[in-house]
Amino acid sequence: MKTSYTMQPYLRARYDRLARGMGFQAKTVPEAKAWKTRLRRKLRQITGYSTMLRAPLKPRITGEEAFDGYLRQRVEIQTEPGVVMPLYVLIPAGDTGPYPAVLAPHGHGSGGKMAVVGRREVPGLAPLIDQHNYDYGVQLVREGFIVFCPDARGFGERQEAAAKADPFAASCQWINNMAFPLGQTVTGMWTWELHRLLDYVATRPDCRPGRVGCAGLSGGGLQTLWAAALDERIRCAVVSGYFYGYKESLLDEHQNCSCNYVPHLYEYADMGDLGALIAPRPLLIETGDQDSLNGASGLKNVVSQVRITRKAYRVYGCPGNLKHDIFNGPHRWNGVEAIPWMKKHLA
Repeated sequence: MKTSYTMQPYLRARYDRLARGMGFQAKTVPEAKAWKTRLRRKLRQITGYSTMLRAPLKPRITGEEAFDGYLRQRVEIQTEPGVVMPLYVLIPAGDTGPYPAVLAPHGHGSGGKMAVVGRREVPGLAPLIDQHNYDYGVQLVREGFIVFCPDARGFGERQEAAAKADPFAASCQWINNMAFPLGQTVTGMWTWELHRLLDYVATRPDCRPGRVGCAGLSGGGLQTLWAAALDERIRCAVVSGYFYGYKESLLDEHQNCSCNYVPHLYEYADMGDLGALIAPRPLLIETGDQDSLNGASGLKNVVSQVRITRKAYRVYGCPGNLKHDIFNGPHRWNGVEAIPWMKKHLA
């Protein structure tokens, strides 16, 4: 028998011994609330979220452009001292609001916010938008939402120098290489910045107070999941193309982007536990049945995590606030159930 010298079998076995030490086990609402407090504290610690520094937002509207049915603003806000996040705000045309708001973070291969707002004139972007149905920001604004589409750190206008040769490339690896030894992670940075974006939303008179959702595809699903899990100001969430068991989809698929990886995460929680942190707020999960990111066992790996999350919704007595939309297709935004879900719970 040939000897294997690789580390994957050892680390899979270690995962089996140590995983989900703080996984959802609550039987009552008070137990669930206490569990949320403990796990959120741990997640803020291991992501470096708790090390982030608040700073004045200093919002600036730097441009406006009218389109059929909506206005697009370019805005900048400060998220930490000296750290500026550019974003687009899509505002419905025809009245002055206020509107229910949706944060719409992007994933990979998007040019940052450009795909979400449908910048088809950018060379090479139109085929990506078509492939992944990526312009969900435009889809949402046409349904009456004011939509906030940021550049995550490392994408779009915020690429690190090593990625500049390709406008669609991510900088996650280089940011994590710099951040890990300083106690921070890309995941923590992204979550922090969406929470700072919530702070900005709260200052705008064209946004309805208490009516804020978050929706994203792939890496945007990662951002939505973490942001909603750690901040209850997000009243409704749609996680698309990013909900599966960590062992199959990230440990086994360890060549995935480094933004997925948080030190010690597997020891405390699986993805279904992050979903459980969102309960009882409305959560819709989109899964393409042909999405290669689902893992070796496909939908079985996804359903295993939805099952964990569903336990939390049952404890809270609102199983209908969790919906799993399995559609026929690959890794892409579906939106068929997601946009009506947002309208039902926010509009």
